[in-house]
Amino acid sequence: MERAATPKQHVAGPSAAAPRQAATVAVVGAGGYTGAVLAELLLRHPSVSLACLASESLAGQPVAAHLPRLRTDLAFCTEAEAQAVDVAFVCTPHGRAAPVVKGLLETGARVIDLSADFRLDPGAYAEWYGEHPFPEMLPAVYGLTELHRAEIATAGLVANPGCYPTAALLALEPLKQFGLLDVVIDAKSGVSGAGRAPTETTHFCNVDSDLVAYGLPSHRHYPEIAAGLAEAGAGGAGAEGAAPAFGAAAPPAAAPLTFVPHLVPLQRGIVETIYVRLGRRPLPSVAQLRDAYLERYADEPFVALCDAPPRLKDVTGTNGCRIHVHADERAGRVIVIVAIDNLMKGASGQAVQNMNVMLGLSETEGLL
Repeated sequence: MERAATPKQHVAGPSAAAPRQAATVAVVGAGGYTGAVLAELLLRHPSVSLACLASESLAGQPVAAHLPRLRTDLAFCTEAEAQAVDVAFVCTPHGRAAPVVKGLLETGARVIDLSADFRLDPGAYAEWYGEHPFPEMLPAVYGLTELHRAEIATAGLVANPGCYPTAALLALEPLKQFGLLDVVIDAKSGVSGAGRAPTETTHFCNVDSDLVAYGLPSHRHYPEIAAGLAEAGAGGAGAEGAAPAFGAAAPPAAAPLTFVPHLVPLQRGIVETIYVRLGRRPLPSVAQLRDAYLERYADEPFVALCDAPPRLKDVTGTNGCRIHVHADERAGRVIVIVAIDNLMKGASGQAVQNMNVMLGLSETEGLL
């Protein structure tokens, strides 16, 4: 039987009961998958007003003509016109996002960036993406809400996590107290994770009825996962020394990490099967492992521990993260299986969750 505590409605900052004017929000890069999902969530959010949707390629055209799910009279604007808002979401590709973010911050907006441009420290970013135009701004507050809620509440700039790291880091956080000796992540994602622009590898005829590993020998989400694993766990148990700032490359003493993503013929969703060797001997029992997850996520409205491996159908279209943990005593490993929707908890839904925290709203507002 599935066990989960009744989640509290997290509220950060001013009292949610106090009268407030609706915050104005903008989405830059609204023509892509994450931007479109964000716009849909924001249009029905009770405490914000969607002021503009920016797309350089679609500027001047009616939003509803290209995104018919969006019931709005707005027309796409240019990136330069996305000003005078309280919160801006940036959904442009890495490299392009950094100057857009900097410009929005200069207008006084608080920014949630969904690209990779502010997740890593300058050295790690240069190694994986090239030189950053504003290295002094790195890294921003990392927007994995369940792990960095207090920092997010007061941040001017939040780096929304990647989809693979979101699933992996939520799945592994409760195990840090036992010590992580070795981590192998076998991850599978739907095609929407590659973005809206079609490529040869994402063409229907190449994806249909197939499953293929990609991103070898290294995927750009690797340093993000490694940095998260290098942080001290809940209470710091099992960790030696202080944790580095998020976004720094994992130190040599960090647990060895193997990360292999796969593309599966689905529109959306991520399932990761994670194999872990722990420093704790003997291996914790299944009951002890489950207690660790239930304690860590007892008050989290979007994270649930389940008794059987989670199904994508249970998370698709939601901001939920479902986790199953198993002790393989014969092999001496813990197996964790986690499922999220890559467009929701892995991107747009988590961005709205972070906005709620930044604005002092109930964390579930607009998401349940």
